[in-house]
Amino acid sequence: MLRSRLLVTLAAAVFATGLFAQAPATPRLEVPAPSPAATLKQRVGLTDIEIAYSRPGAKGRVMIGKIEPYGKVWRTGANNATTITFSTAVKLGGKDVPAGKYALFTIPNENEWTVIINKGAAQWGAFSYDEKADLVRFNVTPVKLSESVETFEIGINDIRDDSATINLSWEKVRVPVKLEIDLVGPMVAKIDEAMAGTGAKPYAQAAGFYLAHDLDLTKALGWAEAAVAAGANQTNVHLQAKILAKLGRKEEAIAAAKRSIELALKSTNSGVRAEYTKLNENLIASLK
Repeated sequence: MLRSRLLVTLAAAVFATGLFAQAPATPRLEVPAPSPAATLKQRVGLTDIEIAYSRPGAKGRVMIGKIEPYGKVWRTGANNATTITFSTAVKLGGKDVPAGKYALFTIPNENEWTVIINKGAAQWGAFSYDEKADLVRFNVTPVKLSESVETFEIGINDIRDDSATINLSWEKVRVPVKLEIDLVGPMVAKIDEAMAGTGAKPYAQAAGFYLAHDLDLTKALGWAEAAVAAGANQTNVHLQAKILAKLGRKEEAIAAAKRSIELALKSTNSGVRAEYTKLNENLIASLK
């Protein structure tokens, strides 16, 4: 017993002197990720879209159809499953998708890809993929590319107020996913509500929206004229000229465009003078 106590005491003394101090922790070394993470943010109309994914590179390998085989669910990137978030309800490939965050999976094939919007947004890869959690599935015809894309890329292009294309591009293939947003209906309701309210009215914004979306141009012209009455500047008068032109009232449109130029030339901002002079001259030229 005494011998044991002496050994314990001796061991404590040795550690206290640092003769058998613990080995230092292995230093953390940051190295480049093989598939760097990326986040894409884009507003389409009034909808905010965010896509978070990792970007693998081909690096001399055949990826689609080999390392990422045909006919199997793919995470559509690397590392964590790719996620896509919509701030409002949208349509993807003609299918309704409510606002929310989802996993974006795909099933590649040579002549057709299946795009999957899945409710399991928080998962690693596609190893825990559950078909029962699919919200929608639809098929897309891939487009062959003449030049190879080395690093997998997701982009949003062809942007309009109520539509866009989400492109998945890698190697010599691009998969275009059609995005559609119901913008006109909700916006018309908001405009009607604003016009029915008290106080200042968003005449110019309402007129511009109706013009851009081929809605009631007579109503749009009335709002544009109200905007000009409230503040005759080069912007409001140019809007009035564009609506008159679309209504086929050429002489009135030309007169309004010339007035917009006159107002622009009075501006102390050289950029405003140059821009609105050019815009109105182009409009006048298109009407002759």
